This record gives sequence, structure tokens and C-alpha cells, in this order.
Amino acid sequence: MIEQAAERLAKIRAAGIELADDPVPAVPAGAPAIAPPQPVPVPVEAPAAVLSKQVQLDLVALAAAGYLVPAAPRSHTADQYRVIKRPLIKNAVGKDGARVNHGNLIMMTSAMPGEGKSFTAINLAMSIASELDHTVMLVDADVARPSVLKKLGLTEAPGLLDLLEGKAEMSDVLMRTNIDKLTILPSGRPHPKSTELLASDAMRQLLSDMASRYPDRIIIFDSPPLLLTTEARVLATQMGQVVLVVHAGKTLQADVEHALSTIDQCPIRMMLLNKARTDTQGAYGYGYGYGYGYGETYGYGDAAPAEGGGLPNAAKAG
Repeated sequence: MIEQAAERLAKIRAAGIELADDPVPAVPAGAPAIAPPQPVPVPVEAPAAVLSKQVQLDLVALAAAGYLVPAAPRSHTADQYRVIKRPLIKNAVGKDGARVNHGNLIMMTSAMPGEGKSFTAINLAMSIASELDHTVMLVDADVARPSVLKKLGLTEAPGLLDLLEGKAEMSDVLMRTNIDKLTILPSGRPHPKSTELLASDAMRQLLSDMASRYPDRIIIFDSPPLLLTTEARVLATQMGQVVLVVHAGKTLQADVEHALSTIDQCPIRMMLLNKARTDTQGAYGYGYGYGYGYGETYGYGDAAPAEGGGLPNAAKAG
């Protein structure tokens, strides 16, 4: 019927008869309605998720250098770090007491260079990455002499200082590693006003965001020595916990006391006595040099034990 109406309309137009409006052919009652053609939707691609850069750590080389790696056999160093990390995590999540402000921001530092703070920061991050309930971010905040990437066998890259200058976003500089729960934030390009950048409102906002964005994340900062630069002192004012690494038999007591006095604003200050010696044999065939609780001595590893059973220890002070 529609075709017949269309033919009649064509004949009328061919005869030169003008119509005001083209008639719409009527559809008899009961006839199926013909729906007008619908526009074909154009698929719109969802924006790709912004992912951080992926880097591969040479776990074999790191293990040979004395670092903790996943799936490694149980060792003295691994057990020492289990003891060291437990109170830090406890403070970070606020177990058995009021939660410490920015308690999940932990700064590793020392009074002077060469005391093992960077090795400490890396191994502590590796140990926390093995936790079931936590992830860890390792930040190279030693902006004057960054070393974390070099120790991990990675090349220099933009990082913290670039974020503070507004030249990069976190997704541009954060490195995801082949250790599932470990990410790395490099120090970034050197800057003549690095101290001012660390003391800026941008830094305070960045740390606040980092501390609150992921409640299960522990963030470890490898900072400069306290007695050589001012960056570490500025950074300490915004940390929830500060760990001072002390080289046993090398660091002067006066330097330790001076270093502690520069971070007295931090709510929790701890000390790790590094490269101490003990000949006590534990149940697993190696020496233990730690106890439990605040103010006691904790075992601690910064390098392979020296000949003659030398073992590192750590002391904790609140």
C-alpha cells in the first residue's frame, strides 16, 4: 500500500500539480508500524588509564649485593628487618593507641655520610613489600646526592623535585617495579633551591596527599645526612617517624646527639645501630643481636657479616 501511494504521488508531480506538503501515506489499522531509521551510534573509546612507568629490578644482582628480594631463603638479615619494621608499621597504622599524624611517612637519615642509611631504606622497603596488608613507596629524597636508583641498577629519571616545580605529574615519575608492592619515586633533576622546594607549600600538599591517598601504603624517604645539609631537617618536620642510622664504632656520640637535636620536632625518633658485632648463636645457626620493645637492641643488617661473626644491630629510642 505504501508503494502504491508513492506511485500516485509521483504521477501527480509528473503532471505538474504542485502540492503544499507531501502527503504521508496512511497506514491501515492493524498494519505493522514502520519505525523511522535510527542513527547508528558511534562507539567512543574510553580514555586509556594513566599508568606509572614500569621498571625491572635485577633481583639476582640485588641479592648478591646483600639486598632482600622476594622468594629468597630465610636469612639473618631478613629476620632482622622483620623485627625492625614491626614497630614502624604499628605506628603507621595506629595500632594499640592514637594514630600518629603522617605516621606512614618514615624518614631514614644519619648524622654523617657513609653510615648505611640508603642501604637501610632500600632493605626496609623490600621487607615491607613482603607484607600481606601493606604496599610501600621508596622516595629518594637525598636531592643533593641521590643514590637509590644507582644502587638498584636503574638510570636517572625525573622525580620529586620535578613534581614540586610543577613540571611533572605523579604518574609521569612514579616507577612500578617487578616487586608487586614496591614503587619508587626518584629524586628528580637537581635544583639550586632544593631546600626551598622541600619547605614549600607544594611539598606539604604533596606529602599530605601521599600520606592519605592509600591507607595501606608505607612511604620511606631516603634523606640526606642531618649534619651536612638543611634538606633533611626541613623534611623531618613533616614526617611522622624518623629513623637515625648510626655506624657502630665510627659515629661520634656528639654527632649523634647533635643530629637528634635537629629533629626534635618529629613526634617519633628512632635509632638503628649499624654494623655492630655479636657472637651469640641463635636457633637458626646465626647470631642474634636484638631484643623486643622500645629502648632495647634490635638486630640490623647493612652488609654481609664481617669475618669473625660480626653482626649489625639496631637500638631504638622513642
